[in-house]
Formats: sequence, structure tokens, C-alpha cells
Amino acid sequence: MAVKIYGVTKGSHAEKAGIKSGETLVSINSNEIVDVLDYRFYQVNGQLVLEISDGKSVRKVEITKPEYDEIGLEFESYLMDKQHSCRNKCIFCFIDQLPKGLRKSLYFKDDDSRLSFLFGNYITLTNITEHEIERIIKMHISPINVSVHTTNPELRCKMMNNRFAGDALKHLKRFADAGITLNCQIVACPGINDGEELLRTMTDIENLGVEMTAIVPVGLTAYREGLYPLVPYNKETAAKTLDLIESFAEKCKRKYGRRIFFAGDEFYIMAERDIPDPEYYEDFPALEDGVGMIAYLTDDVKWALEEYEIDSQLNHAVTIACGTGVYPFMKKITAMINEKFPNVTINTQAIRNDFFGGGVNVSGLVTGGDLIKQLKGKDNGKRLIIPSSMLRFENDLFLDDVSTNDVESALGVELCAVNNNGADLINAIIAD
Repeated sequence: MAVKIYGVTKGSHAEKAGIKSGETLVSINSNEIVDVLDYRFYQVNGQLVLEISDGKSVRKVEITKPEYDEIGLEFESYLMDKQHSCRNKCIFCFIDQLPKGLRKSLYFKDDDSRLSFLFGNYITLTNITEHEIERIIKMHISPINVSVHTTNPELRCKMMNNRFAGDALKHLKRFADAGITLNCQIVACPGINDGEELLRTMTDIENLGVEMTAIVPVGLTAYREGLYPLVPYNKETAAKTLDLIESFAEKCKRKYGRRIFFAGDEFYIMAERDIPDPEYYEDFPALEDGVGMIAYLTDDVKWALEEYEIDSQLNHAVTIACGTGVYPFMKKITAMINEKFPNVTINTQAIRNDFFGGGVNVSGLVTGGDLIKQLKGKDNGKRLIIPSSMLRFENDLFLDDVSTNDVESALGVELCAVNNNGADLINAIIAD
């Protein structure tokens, strides 16, 4: 297999070697180039021999460069080929619960081992080839993030609606034996893979020596017609599952010096429990999974505020919009900020997620339409502040395809998206 070259960076090693746009990269140092991982791995050496095809013949191009320098080739897409999609039909899949009519990209289920390494995406191991497994081991690609859900082979097949899902668990051991760092994720479903099944899974994962495991509660929307009859966690079942996770994590802490297993913030919210102190989360290894985000932001704001003196001169109002789940904690955070800026009015608004029909209370899934409906006609001050997780990567569209410009126009207020960062939040609130 070979990869078409769509561009050559001006002044690069590739341009100096005479490589042209439209030609094809066949191999580097006799290693076939299939995609971005091959290219990135084999181009790091200082002495390279590239096989380049112009469609009629193949020539060898020698390049001498500093180690780790980029060659300077550009390709049609970052991955250099098509993104791998998921073959499973998981009973808890959130994408299957999306309403119709959204942009196509939202319905794509990725299950790509390359994205696991490059961007932290989770893979199920049911879509991975022997070539990819051998390459991960050969290149020692770490970490690999795996959606495990259960280590019971029969139950995993049932949960993923894939008869190969149980057999795919053997790849976990192959990676672990090869010294590949593994991060795992478990989507806990009441009465299915929690309780004794969760204890079994945590025990099996612990014995593999994984780096970290995030355990999050299943998210259910109102669009589940024809799907597996799942039920949401309630205060009692969430508390029971949380006790099991925390107890097992403490055992690991005593044994290994780290907890390994962490429950998502939603479990604490559902169980009506206090969020643990920042120290509990060690190095915050699973923020992207919603694990420790509240503790992180609270602590980050606290430290950032030490750089400010009390300022009574600032006198304006802003609105902060968040999901209903995090609302009580956001109120505490804004109260800390108000101690330093007593005349800044911070109007914190919990946005009910009507778009998904209730049952979803995280900030990252709040839509532009719900913002407009619930804030229209209110005095939102000089700025509406939202977490950047509400928007797609380009920071321009919400999940419902409502744009940031649409929200600003409808509400007549400046929209400001901030990351989960204390200084950014404070600056967005006090900026004049």
C-alpha cells in the first residue's frame, strides 16, 4: 500500500530532495507506509531512504536530517486514510440515542486505534486487526485507551451486540504483557455490569496492571425507542456503586500507591455526595472522562484567586450557563470569586437539557437552542459565559447545529466560551 502526497512544505527536506506533490510515498527505510502512525514512526531517524512513485516508476530518495525533524510531506487527511468506524451496537451507545436531523458527523462512531494514541479516544478492540496489534507492540505505542465495560466475555458480547467482543479481551493481555500503557473506561449500567460484575471487572483489570480506569454512569436520553431497556441510576444505586468503586480504589492505593479506579463526577452528583478533595484524584488522569473536573476547577479557581486583590471598583453583571448537575458546585465557585470582586454580579443559570428529553444533566451536552429558550428575555449582563465543552472543536457550533452567532443574536449578549481553567473563568467574569 502507498499514500498519495498532496503537498510538500516549502523549504523542507522533502522539497530539497525533489519530491513533488501528486507523487506517492511507498516506504521509508523499507517499511511500508499505510497511515499516519507509520509515517510518524519511521520518519524520526536521521538517515532515511524513501521510495517515491510517480505512477510510472519508483525511485529512491535519500534524506539526511536531524533526528525527529519533519520530512515535510503533506497528505489529504491527518490519518492519511479513512477513519475506522465502530462495528458494535452497544446497548448504552449514546450516538444511537441522538435525535434525527443533526449533522452527519455526530452519528459517526469511531473505533480507531490510531485516534486512541493521537487524541485519547477509546477503542473497543473489536475493530482492530492483527496488523494493528503487532504494530502497536512493535512501535510501543502508549497509551492505548480501551472501552472495557466488563471482563465477562459473555456479558461483553451481550452489551456490545458483537459475538467477537468477548474474544477481543485477549488483546488487553497482549498489550499489557508487551508493556503498553493501558487506560480503561467502564460505562456502568444498573443491574447489568455493576455490582458483582463490576467487582470482577475491576479485579481483572487490576491484575493486568492498567494505568487508570474511569467508571462513568450510563447516559440516557428520551430517544431510546426500540433500544435495550436500560434504567438510569438513582440516589441509592449510584451511592452503592460509588461505595464499591471507592472501596476497591482504596485497596489499590494501599497496594500500589495509587487508586487506579475513579468514579465520574456524575456518580457523586446522583448520590448527592460531596466531591472528593483534589488530592484524591492524584494527577487528574481522567479529566476528559468527567472524572475530577469539579474538584479540578474548584482548586484551580482557588489558586488563581490568590493573584488578585479585593477589587470593589468593578461593577458589572455576567451570566454563567451550565448543566443542572454541576450547578450547585458552580454556585460555590462563583461565591469564591465574588469574595474578591464583590460588586460583580455573577448570575449562574442551570440549563435544563430539553433537547435530549431530560435525564442528561452535564454541561457539555447543553445545546444552543436550550440556551436561547431558557435565557431569552432575561438580563444576562454584559457577557454570557459557557464551558467550551458545549461547542465542537472549532468553537462555533453547539450539538444542535445552533451557532455561537445565533445565540449572541437571539440573546443580545456577547458569548464567551472558557476551558475548565480557573484563570480563564475568572478573567471571563471580570473582563471589562
